[in-house]
Amino acid sequence: MASVCFYFQVHQPYRLRRYSVFDTDRHYFDEFKNAEICRKVAARCYLPANRVLLDAIRMHEGRFRVAFSLTGLAIEQFRDYAPAVLESFQELAGTGCVEFLDEKYYHSLSFMYSREEFRVQVESHRALIKELFGQTPRVFRNTELIYNNDLAHFVSHMGYDAILSGGADHALGYRSPNFIYRPPHAPPLRLLLKNHSLSDDIAFRFSNRDWEQYPFTAEKLAQSVNRVNGNGYVCNLFMDYETFGEHHAADTGILEFLRYLPGEVMRVSRDNNFLTPSQAVDRYEPVGEVDVPHLTSWSDPERDLSSWAGNAMQSNALNELYKLEGPLKERNDPQLLADWRKLSSSDHFYYMCTKYWADRKARSYSPYESPYDSYINYMNVLDNLQARLRG
Repeated sequence: MASVCFYFQVHQPYRLRRYSVFDTDRHYFDEFKNAEICRKVAARCYLPANRVLLDAIRMHEGRFRVAFSLTGLAIEQFRDYAPAVLESFQELAGTGCVEFLDEKYYHSLSFMYSREEFRVQVESHRALIKELFGQTPRVFRNTELIYNNDLAHFVSHMGYDAILSGGADHALGYRSPNFIYRPPHAPPLRLLLKNHSLSDDIAFRFSNRDWEQYPFTAEKLAQSVNRVNGNGYVCNLFMDYETFGEHHAADTGILEFLRYLPGEVMRVSRDNNFLTPSQAVDRYEPVGEVDVPHLTSWSDPERDLSSWAGNAMQSNALNELYKLEGPLKERNDPQLLADWRKLSSSDHFYYMCTKYWADRKARSYSPYESPYDSYINYMNVLDNLQARLRG
């Protein structure tokens, strides 16, 4: 038996407007651009892909199941700019076949800089998921699947049953990601590891005409999933939800691929099924322990944090941001805190990444002309926030 565990990340940051060193406007975020992007992605991805999932759940009478994590920032923007998207997620929740995971409300890197702020953001997110979808999350996923032993230990004390990880090869060693594991020093917690090869076949290679498996069909993936039998029992397909319609446009066939995939997986073997993360850890026992002392992520071949904290600009911006935490919380100004937390979103630091700037695809994710422009713009905003705090 191979149990497919689909997990999708849904996130939209609040993008900053152009902000000069002479600017004094307290409105840092580009409302027009944020609304435009949210509605565009809603039309290309969220609404059509949610319809495909809902149809598949009904067609297969509840045997098809998936999981999502929606950041608080994405949910705020759905409420403001695309309420139909939020309604479609609530309709999916109503099927009983969709699990919503917990994470940090602001999609931040706070675990690395402030455990207190980490807890606040997670608890805020947990309350939001309960309010909107009627679920109390049992499974945690960190921003960009950033993970190590310390995080697992901390999360276990927050009451979660399981945590997701990027499943970096150097952490796994000879072991397969197709089993349930446990982290050291947190024996009740279960660890679900991303199957990078098959996940990336969908997320990154699907529309690549130079790829040897192009065109990649639902039948091909189903055959690969079936080969997990004998070498594991879970196939964890973790990816950005924008894979479906945004990163790969609808005319590539990606939405039809998603539509036919459940039927193909269950057709190739009637023993194959789909489980949510909490169902997977309820059904299968861990086979061993995975020790991950250093921080890993699901990003880039290195599976490290260099996309967000790999150069001097990123390090400086992050340290200056978290220096403000204590004074801001003492001041207890709700608007100042809200702006500061929106500035903690990992995207702002990703835009400062220099290692892949020559890659046209990497540049397409940034609203800036260069990482240096991103850094200057961000620091101008942060300087104004500091001035407001002093005032």
